[in-house]
Amino acid sequence: QVQLVDSGGGLVQPGGSLRLSCAASGSIFSINAMGWYRQAPGKQRELVADITRGNTHYADSVKGRVTISRDNTKNTVYLQMNSLKPEDTAVYYCNGQIIVRFSGEYDYWGQGTQVTVSS
Repeated sequence: QVQLVDSGGGLVQPGGSLRLSCAASGSIFSINAMGWYRQAPGKQRELVADITRGNTHYADSVKGRVTISRDNTKNTVYLQMNSLKPEDTAVYYCNGQIIVRFSGEYDYWGQGTQVTVSS
């Protein structure tokens, strides 16, 4: 019914930048919140940033280096990442708390996009 497709990952040198995108499509009535999580090898998935209708929240480890934004007309969320560090290396997953038409609110995940920060 609803799909999230995330993209924009890649290999970047330390200090570089990347912009991740996540587009939601399908039987969407409205979107309550969208966010980005990441999972490094051998570690648990952790929240990077999320955005509700009016508020943003960032993990302490990325504050000042990352900006989350949302285009409601496109049902798309972006994650601009600057000053990337090797410890930012992970698979990044988009998440959406979405109200499906004629149904209810559900939690959806994108397929993940790899971010590798290395020289």
